[in-house]
Formats: sequence, structure tokens, C-alpha cells
Amino acid sequence: MAQSTTGSIFGQAPAAAGETVSASNASGLTREVAVDSSGRFQISNVPVGVYTVTLKKDGAVVDSRKVSLAPGAGTAVTFSAETTSLSAVTVSANALPAIDVSSVSSSTVITAADLRKLPISRNAESIALLAPGTVKGSGFFGNAVAFGGSSVSENAYYVNGYNTGEPYKNLGGFALPYGAIDQQETLTGGYSAKYGRSDGGVINQLGKRGTNEWHFGAQVVWQPRFLEATPVNNRYGNPAIPADVVNPNSPDGYTHYQLEDPSKPGTLNQYRNDNKQWETTYSAYVGGPLIQDKLFMFLAAETTKDQITNVESAANQKVQYLRDKNTKFYGKLDWNITDSNVLELTALKQNQSNGAGKTYQFDNSTLKSGAFSNNNDVTKDNAQFYLGHFTSYITDSATLSILYGKAHFQDPVVYGNTSPLPFISRPYNQNPAFLPPGTGPNGIVNAQGNTTWTSPKASNSTHGLRVDFDYKLGDHDLAVGIDNMSYGAKNQGPDNQNPFNPAVNYYWRYAPVSTTYPNGRVQKRTIGWATSMTMTQKAYYLQDDWQVSSNVLLNIGIRNDHFTNYNDVGKAFVDEKNQWEPRIGASWDVNGDSSFKIYGNVGRYYLALPDNAAERAANRSTYLTQYFTYTGIDANGVPTGVAPLADPTSPDGEYGLPKDPQQVTARNLKPEYVDEFIAGFDKKLNDEWTYGAKAMWRDLKTAIDDECQPGQIANKMIAMGVDPAKVDPNNPDADYYNSLYGASYCRLINPGLTNTMLVTSQNATSSSMTVSMTQKDWGYINSVRRKIGSLNLYLEHPFDGKWMARLDYTWSRGFGNTEGQVRSDFGQGDVSKTEDWDSWQLMDGQDGDLANVRKHQIRFRGAYQITPEWLVSGTLLAQSGTPKECLGYYGTDGVGDPTGYNNGGSGNYHWCHGVRIPPGKAGHTPWTEQVNLGVHYAPAFADHKLGFNLDVINALNQQRPIQTDAAGESAFDGVNTVFVNNSYGDGIYWQPPRTVRLSVQYDY
Repeated sequence: MAQSTTGSIFGQAPAAAGETVSASNASGLTREVAVDSSGRFQISNVPVGVYTVTLKKDGAVVDSRKVSLAPGAGTAVTFSAETTSLSAVTVSANALPAIDVSSVSSSTVITAADLRKLPISRNAESIALLAPGTVKGSGFFGNAVAFGGSSVSENAYYVNGYNTGEPYKNLGGFALPYGAIDQQETLTGGYSAKYGRSDGGVINQLGKRGTNEWHFGAQVVWQPRFLEATPVNNRYGNPAIPADVVNPNSPDGYTHYQLEDPSKPGTLNQYRNDNKQWETTYSAYVGGPLIQDKLFMFLAAETTKDQITNVESAANQKVQYLRDKNTKFYGKLDWNITDSNVLELTALKQNQSNGAGKTYQFDNSTLKSGAFSNNNDVTKDNAQFYLGHFTSYITDSATLSILYGKAHFQDPVVYGNTSPLPFISRPYNQNPAFLPPGTGPNGIVNAQGNTTWTSPKASNSTHGLRVDFDYKLGDHDLAVGIDNMSYGAKNQGPDNQNPFNPAVNYYWRYAPVSTTYPNGRVQKRTIGWATSMTMTQKAYYLQDDWQVSSNVLLNIGIRNDHFTNYNDVGKAFVDEKNQWEPRIGASWDVNGDSSFKIYGNVGRYYLALPDNAAERAANRSTYLTQYFTYTGIDANGVPTGVAPLADPTSPDGEYGLPKDPQQVTARNLKPEYVDEFIAGFDKKLNDEWTYGAKAMWRDLKTAIDDECQPGQIANKMIAMGVDPAKVDPNNPDADYYNSLYGASYCRLINPGLTNTMLVTSQNATSSSMTVSMTQKDWGYINSVRRKIGSLNLYLEHPFDGKWMARLDYTWSRGFGNTEGQVRSDFGQGDVSKTEDWDSWQLMDGQDGDLANVRKHQIRFRGAYQITPEWLVSGTLLAQSGTPKECLGYYGTDGVGDPTGYNNGGSGNYHWCHGVRIPPGKAGHTPWTEQVNLGVHYAPAFADHKLGFNLDVINALNQQRPIQTDAAGESAFDGVNTVFVNNSYGDGIYWQPPRTVRLSVQYDY
């Protein structure tokens, strides 16, 4: 479960006087309990790992088993009545582990032994993709994973019980060095009231610990460039030109369509054939007893170095030669203070540096690099975690656990690009008449690669306290606890001021030449909102695991969460109290022998807004656009002879002014939450196989996003009797003008619910009023909808010393109008401040297929030990495609832009060519089938401690597009012509090409 670092052992033994069961591990921990009158026993809250479970009668050992514990789960052990009559000790192990009838959660546990066998990429997200119902998120968000159709920001990451999620936007999180992972649990739903703050899924990693034996080892992993398959090139497609549509406001009564650049179809958009890399990883570990049975240590370190070539798009005309480095450290001390008190100390560190190297000009016609352009900007991402976990086994029935942790993050950018020039966007739209002879079709750019800048002082911090008290009272296992986290962020977000030329706080974006503007237009964009903020998340819970009968278990719990977000001056703009989350689960051990389990779970899961919510929503922000004509273009691509066509405007009223924290959110704002329903079964097929099925339904009941429709609030105020002159946007002296149309333009709301908005007058009296805005008042056609159902079927043969295999098929169906906190179609990472719900027109046509739902998923993982020296393994992930979209101008006339969001850019509405096109109506990306293969050799002459591995990732070299360009229309000339985006429908992310990974390791 989310923060679980312990497991339990339960089972049956003969109900005889004097019988006890003890469990001990290699770190000197021993727990012993009495067998009750019905023959049941349970040992709870012990650290995960391998245990020897021993049955004793009157202190004498009569039977012993070895079992492995998984986090948040129970392991069943059954001692038969015949055992007690034996005169000798019996040590046995089942070929097929018993089904865990003590858990109702949906989890997949991958152990260190599994990781040594399976050919997967070496990161937490690739391990998580082994779990049914998970999919890789949009390439815009890196390696992030989506769970059960939720967005990629709705997950939680934990290491040794502490939240290690990326602290600013919650996109991804810190993970252990690969060789230090003892177990990774991937939770896809159904967890108890002890855990929360995720309505997607959980990646829970547990690090290795020292034992009474010294162990050390090292590994070198090499992924050479020359064994990597050639990435596919990206060529412009040939989008169909739609027929004219009726437009009564056009001079000739029609809207006409043409390609943005008719010369581009079939030409090279991005030369990707050379975009390959070398990767080398060095890792080592050591662990053992500092004091036998008392004090243990484990240390692990890992360094990964990459050398990458990145030829950019034809528009950028550059090639980057990059050097990335990622170093991780993990250290753990385990101190058995007494037999009943244990202290664990953990230190984690990561230093990541991306982008070092140089950038050169690139000629797309000759496919050769040219003159030096600039040194690359280097993005740093450094993190340090310090954790302390104290566990006291007060009695056999009472356990106290206290976990405290703190973390610091630094993510500055060290700028190698010192160009004082503004960035040039869409240079291919420059007027050829103003370009010197010999200029290519992609126009003129300069050395500038940035549109905004990140502060070198950007940082985040977290600290958290968790206290759990567990008490067994007869058939009840009662738990109570608190779960508190605090977050702080400083100097986060983009700054619009060039640190090497403060006068340049903008960039230029060219529009196509048209009959209306025969010399062309260019837009100046000024964007930035670097800021600071904090937040707190507090919770308490009550939980009862009730053994109703010998084979029926009920998990009944309630959790209460309190979320508060503060702006840059420490004032709360979100304060969500008393969020009650009931969780009820049931498990029926049908046969009473852990061979057949039927289970179910219902629960409510709340999600907090991350620190990023203050950015743009509650703090100062700037987003200005202004069109100019121009009469020339200089050698740096900068327009000359510019003349403004209009005053600067802001699509969302972001003029860099302070915002009132009371007005930027609905006064009755509720957090996002999901109701989840699960039913399933697990059953032994025979002594070697298990199979099962699980059905899940997730219903998003409430979401948070921002609206940007002051006119709708003004209309409601007029309907309430307010003088129209007081809300007139054309009257600068109107009482409510500044509040409605100024600094507080966009507000956080619960779309679809009735939101109470505070509007404060800006006149001398500073009066205020609340305005109750219903779904109808906003103009929304539908309320928030994200409904996802799935059915998973599986068949598994656990590893028996010879082979293992698991096959899953998952069918999913999702529909709605809200992906979640982010937008995958064009990579918008403004968490809970996406374009969704900014206006009712932007939501018109949004209902359709969901970005993170794949209708069909097939998973396989397996390994076969051919001989003690040779092992082969493989994985398969086959998935149906993602929904395609066509974003364009609004309405049947094909040129509508009621929100101003298409100003100088690609279409934003779910309309194209005068037709409403919901997600998925334009089709889906193709199926993808990724096959990974591995061969492992551990020679007998080295006592199998030396290992040589060959892994082939994407062995079939399938490179299909996994996301396509959704922008169907790119510009409007203001009269009667709409330009079709040359890249519409082209791939923007593909399956990575086949790579070969070679490694050698030694474990002692």
C-alpha cells in the first residue's frame, strides 16, 4: 500500500496448549505469538523480507517454513495436525504460494529476484508497466505512467514509507538505484483508509537492508550506440484539404482552406536517423552487520552516463550533442535497539544533470552539421532525503510506528546559451521577399533556444510525519494514525526576462503570409510567472480489519483529509477541510485453505492540488500577445520595420498584476475525488497455476480546473439585479470591472457543480458580493465526466526454481470530458489549470475517448532456467492505440475564436473545418507490440556469483507513432482563409528503436 513497508504472516496450526509460532529474519528480528483456541495465528507489522516461520510446542521446534513477505500483504502458512507428533523438525516450502486472503488491495509486487531475470528498462515506471491497467503517459511528461485511466499527475511515489513524488507538479518521483530495490509494489487500487492522496496509482519501493552476512557486488551495464536500431525519420504528411464551408461574414460567403505551406508534404520535418545514444551504468553495493543481530548497514550507489545526438526539427535548424549524468545514492541503517524496538535510518540522494554539451547549426538539405551555435543549457535536478522510522512492538497485540522524513530539491538551469537575441518561432512563415537569396525554405533562426528562463535558485522542500498505532483485540485488528505532509517551493516557473539581455522579455512568432497581409504578420509574445508557494496536507484515519469468521475478513475504515494551498505571500487560497473517505473491503477464503479467494472493495479517494496550483492561478503571471506588420527581416531572423496592428492582449487576463486569494477560487471549492468499485477472485488451478479475474469501475465525481469567463459572471450579476454599468468591461470606472476583467481573470472551480464566487468592488467602498454560478450559468453542456471500467483476466505460474510465467489480458472502456489534472494532447502541465473548462466553447466537443485508456492490453512476463548456468526471459506489452484529435477554430463557419486562444497559434477547440470532432472520432493510433528478450549466463566456475546478461529491448524494432499532432488548423488570415497545419496527424512521439543492453555483474 501507499506507505507500507511491512507485511504479515497468518495461518492455521493445531489448537493445542503450549503451541506458539515465531518468525525471524536475517536481520535478527524475531516475533513470537501464541496460537489461539481456534488454531489461528497472525504476526503483523514486520518488515518485508524472507522469514523462517517456526511452529513450537512447549518451546520445542516441530515444524519450520521459509516465506517471503510483500508490503501491505499477508503470507499464509499452514501447519498440519500431524506435524506436532513428529519427533524431528520438518522444513518445507510450497511450490505454489498460498493466495493472500488477508488483502483486498490490487497490487503487483516485483522482487529483486524478478528484476534480475526480466528484460525491462531500468526505472520504476517500466516496472510499474508490468501491472495490469497501467499505460505509459504522453511523451510530453517523460516516463510518467497513468493508472486506470487517470492522468499522470494523480499518482504517488514512496521509498521506505516516505513520499518521494516530484514535489512541484507531482509528475513522477524519486526512485532507488536499480540494484538497491528489494521490492517494488505497484498499487492500482483498493487500498485501505491508512493511505491516500492518490486517485491514480502508487509506486511503492522498498530498499534492501543489511543482514547477518556480509554481501557486496558491482555491475556494469552498457547500451552501445552501434547496436541501436536507426530511429525513423519524421516527414511531413499530406493532410486533406477540406471543402469550403459557409461563412456569412466572409466577403464571398465562404471560409476557404489551404495548407500552411503547400511545398512541405513529403519533405523532411525532422531528421531522426542519427538521434541515437550511448549509455553506461556503473553500480555497486555492500551490506552486512556492524554488530551481529543488532546493527546493520546497506549502501548502494549508481551512476548512469549518456551521450546523445539530437537533431531538432527543420524549423529549429540545429543539432545538439548532449551529455547526461544521473548519480544515485542509497544508505540504510537498521538498529534492533531491543527485541521489541527497531529504528531504521535511510538517506537518499540524486544528482542529475541533463543537456551538457554543444549545439551546432544543421542543414536539413545536406543533413550535415554546420557552424557552432552555442553551449547547451544544463538542467539540474538534485534531491536529498533523510528518513527515520521507529517501530515499537509494545506487546504481542500493540504496535506503534513513527515515521519522519524531510527532503530538499534543487532544480536550477545553468545557461550555456548566452544569446541576447529573442527566440524565433515558426521561421518557415517568414516572408521570402525579405530573406536574402539562398535562404532555405525554413527561414532564418538565431542562436537563441529559449522562450523563457528558469531561476538558478529554483528549489523545493518537503517534510512529513506519520504515526500509526495498531492493536489486536480478539477478531479485530484496530489501527489509528495521522499522516501529515508539508511542501514548499521557491522561484518556480518560467521567467520572461532574458538574464543576458533584460530588455528582451519576449519572443517573435511568425504567421503565414496571406492576401490580407501580403507582407506578413508577426506576433510578439511575453510569457512568465516565476514565483513561490507552500501547501500542507493533513490526515487522520481509523481502520478495523475484522475477522468475521475463520474465512471471512472485513476491512472497514474511514479517512479524513485536509488540504491547504498558500500563495507567494503565505495567504491561503485553497482550504479544503473534512474530506471524509470511507473504505470498505471484504475477502472470502472460500475453501478455508487460501486456495480460492473472492474479494471486493469500495472506496473514495481524494487528491490534493500540488504546489504548482498557485502558479498562474493565485500568483502574478504574464501572458501577452501583440500582432505587428513588418517590412524586413534581419540576419538574426528578427523582424524590422514593425508596426503594431493592435494593443497587447492577454487571452486569460494575465497582465502581471497581483491577485486576491479570496477571489481566485470558488469559496466552496471541493477537492478532486474518485469513487472506486472492485470485485474479483483468485483461485488455484492446480499445484502449479493460479488464475483469476478482477473488474474495476472508477467514477470521477469532482475535479478542479480554472474558468476564464468573467462575462458569464457579469451576466449572472446582472440577472441578480446588479446595475449593468457596474460590470461594463468598456467602463474603466465600473465598480466590478477590475475584479472581473483584471488580475483575477481565471478562477479555480469545480466544473459542473454550483460554485460560489466572491467578487470585490474596486471603488472607494470596496464592497463585495458572492455570486452563485451553476453549470448552466457557466454555459457548460455537461458536468465533469470521467468514467472508466475494466476487466482483467490472468493466468500465472510462479517461479518454482525452473520457470515462471504470467499472462494478463485487460479490457478497458473509458469515456468523458476530463482527462484529469493535465492535458496530454498538447502536453499542458499546468496542473488543474488546463484549457479545459476555461470557457464553455472549449468544452464543446470534448466528450469522447480518454487519453490514458487503451481498450485492449496484453501482458506477458516469463523466465526459464535452462540449466543452473543459463536462463532466458521475455516480456510482451501489446496495447491498442490512443485517441486522435483535430483541434481547430470554433463553429460551423470554421473561423470562430470566442476565447481568443487561437490568437497567433494552432486551433484549440474540438472543431475542425466547421465540424465538431470529439477525441477518438478522428481515429486512434495503431496497436503497439513491444517484445523484450533476455539471456543470462552465470558460470559454475564462479559459483554462479558472476553473471553476464544480454537484453534486447523492443526486439521487433517496432517504431509506430504513439502520439500524433492534434492541431488541425494553424492560423486564420482574419478574412476568409484558414490554414491547415502541415504536421496535422503526423507522429510527435514514437516507440523507441530496438536497443541492446550488455551487462556483467558480480555478487558475493
